[in-house]
Amino acid sequence: MPLDPLFIRSLDKRSITIRSETPGDVDAIRQVNIDAFLHHPISHQTEHLIVDALRAAHALELSLVADDAGEVVGHIAFSPAAIGDAMYGWFLVGPVAVLPQRQGEGIGRALVEVGLESYGRGRRSAASWSAIRRSTRRFGFRSRPEVTTPECRTRSCCVCRCLNDAPRGDVIAHEAFSVEA
Repeated sequence: MPLDPLFIRSLDKRSITIRSETPGDVDAIRQVNIDAFLHHPISHQTEHLIVDALRAAHALELSLVADDAGEVVGHIAFSPAAIGDAMYGWFLVGPVAVLPQRQGEGIGRALVEVGLESYGRGRRSAASWSAIRRSTRRFGFRSRPEVTTPECRTRSCCVCRCLNDAPRGDVIAHEAFSVEA
């Protein structure tokens, strides 16, 4: 779903363009994901492989880049998901990646905001259990103990942005999220 027009965010006196990925961005997206998660404590360093697998399976429904004067400095992926019996209208947000030297500038937040504005429009909700979990409240995500992931059935480790009719059960992600290094 290409974005039209391009979204431009001013971040600390810099203009960052948030736009749909192009075929020429694939290598840069891969590198941004590798660099962003290289020393992340809960990463298995497979985020770049997940994005590649989603793209290959045509399940990368929205892929946005943060472009700073022609350089890809951030990336976000959106892919379809199911929660329990609610099979349609849900999506996963992530991975979200920003080059380490550019983190803290609001680029990740801009990617999430533009993605939710564009992709989330007309869909029931979003589910996320990505590394952005600690900061998702500002986007309307809330912990839901009735929504879990297979890895974390003993506690709520998923946050959902949803209406009052929240489903119950495990988040079922695309098989690309099971890729191993």
